[in-house]
Formats: sequence, structure tokens, C-alpha cells
Amino acid sequence: MNTKSLRVVAWEATKACRFKCIHCRAEAQINPDSNQLSTEEALEMVEEIISFSRPLLIITGGDPLLRGDVFRIVEFATLKGLDVAMALSGSKLTSSVAESMKEAGVRTVSISIDGYNAEVHDRFRGVTGAFDEALKAARIVKNYGLDLQINTTVSKYNVNFLNEIRSLVLSLGASSWDLFMLIPTGKGRIEMEIEPKEYEKVMSFVYELRKNFLMNVKMTCAPHYVRFVIERELKKGNLRIKDFVEATRIGGARGCMAGNGYCFISHIGEVYGCGFLPISAGSIRKKPLKEIYEGSMLFKKLRDRSFLKGKCGRCRFKALCGGCRARAYGVFGDPFQQEPYCFY
Repeated sequence: MNTKSLRVVAWEATKACRFKCIHCRAEAQINPDSNQLSTEEALEMVEEIISFSRPLLIITGGDPLLRGDVFRIVEFATLKGLDVAMALSGSKLTSSVAESMKEAGVRTVSISIDGYNAEVHDRFRGVTGAFDEALKAARIVKNYGLDLQINTTVSKYNVNFLNEIRSLVLSLGASSWDLFMLIPTGKGRIEMEIEPKEYEKVMSFVYELRKNFLMNVKMTCAPHYVRFVIERELKKGNLRIKDFVEATRIGGARGCMAGNGYCFISHIGEVYGCGFLPISAGSIRKKPLKEIYEGSMLFKKLRDRSFLKGKCGRCRFKALCGGCRARAYGVFGDPFQQEPYCFY
């Protein structure tokens, strides 16, 4: 695998959002930042991306629907040959907005649902009525023939309700369900995390679910799920050691992607390994994205597993897993420290 190959770019179109999520990575605000990338800068960003890669472009926020020019940018990116997905808060989505998304070329829409009822979800999102809005938005997305993904941030507030959320996700007709394991960054706090043993239970839940569930189920910010899947498959005799040495994705698992096939561009043009790792590798306002992604010292180190410390540095799965670099930074203040929530 060419670790320099850029496969996914997430762009934080704006920090504006009307929700007040207790775990918000972006520390979103009511109004857009006056310093956010202009329309012209956003279009130039797309040109820079396609100059050396053809990744999936995920437009996120805040709430990207609170950026007035967002569909112009989506249409431009689509015409340039990029697949475009949008990650929405679940608010402000109407039938006319869904029609605009489809016309502009959006392929996939993800909506966050963090509880199986209003009590859990609204508490997480900090706004009464957020749950009903999310359900309405999901149904509109489906009605317009767009691919629907449901994102769920797993924390101590909802870890005991994953089966109930699973039933809800299935009833909405989503094509995929992505369980994001909470990262203590932005408004997210360590005390919101589940325990390492609970991580193992969630990984087991996902592993078993993938066998029979009627949609794609995956985990994000849980690179140690790679190790979990490999161990299970080895025990069942479905894999040999040499089968996974060169693997990059196994059974819905993937190692830490920060700077490794993935990058995050903030609303003001700062480039990060991922949106949860708040260490900038440079600004597209000062350097070309290609130069930052391929040549910055931060990204080079993120792609080199020899910089890993503690048990991650000693682990036989480090080439495939790598541990979550954002979680290591959030807990230890060092992005190369060991994954603090791995039970292995």
C-alpha cells in the first residue's frame, strides 16, 4: 500500500451549528467564523485536491448547510470528478435542500443519531427536538434516493443502548451505520469515555452484527478493531498470519488513518491528520495541500509506525492498527503514545 495515497479528505466547511453537542470536536458556534475559507478559496482547495489525487470528499462542520455557497462547491467538486458526501447535524434539512444536494451531485449523506429516543439523543445534542429533526432528516434523505449513513458516537451515555439504536437505524433504511468511538478533544472529555473492557464488548457487538445485519456496520476511531477481528478469525482458522500482513481492511476494520490516506482541512484552511487530532501540519493558505500532505514532518511521522511508544510500539499489530493517535494525544498530550483504551 502506498501510504501517501490520499483516499479521503474531510473538509470542515464551517463551524456554525445550531446544536450544542456535549462532545463537539469542532466546538461549534452559532455564527460562521468571519475568517472561514471564502468561496474562491474553497474552489481552489478542490483544484489542489484533484491536482494529485481523487479522494472521497466529505463536507462536514459544524453544519455545512449553514454555509450559503456549499452547493456551488459540491457541484464544482463533482464536475471535477470527486465523489462527495455530506455529514449533517440533522437540522435544517428540508425536501428542497435534499433536492439541491442531489442536483449538485452529493452521493451520500450521514446524519448523527446518538440515542434511540429523544431523552438520550437530545441530551447529547444539547437541543430539545434534535431527535425528531434527525429522524425527519433521515427520511427525507431516503425519499430523495440519496445514500443514507447513520453515525453514532459511542460514549458512557449510550453504550448500553446500542441494540436499541441498531433497531432504529435499520428501521430508517440506512445503508451503513458507523460507530464513532468518542475522542477526548474539543468539548469531549475523558470522563465521557467508556472503559477499555467496554471497548472489547462494543467490538464484539460490531463483529457479530456484521455477520447478519442488513447493512454495512463499521467502527471509526477504533483502530484496535483490526486486532480484534484478526484474533477472532485466527481462532476460527479463517486466516493465517501471512494473510493479514499486507492487509489494509479486514471485516470492516481499518487502522488509524490520521495522515495515512486521510486528512482533515479546517474551516480556515489548516490541515490535520484527522479532525480529532488538533495539531496542524500547515495551512493551504500558505502551502499547497500536496506539499503539506506528502511532505510535512507530522504526516511523515504519523505514517511511520516506528515512532509509536509504549505497548503500541511493541505490538505485533502496530503496522495494521497503529492505535488512535488522536486519543493518545487527548489523554497523554503526545500523539505517539500508546492507545489508552486498548485492552490488548
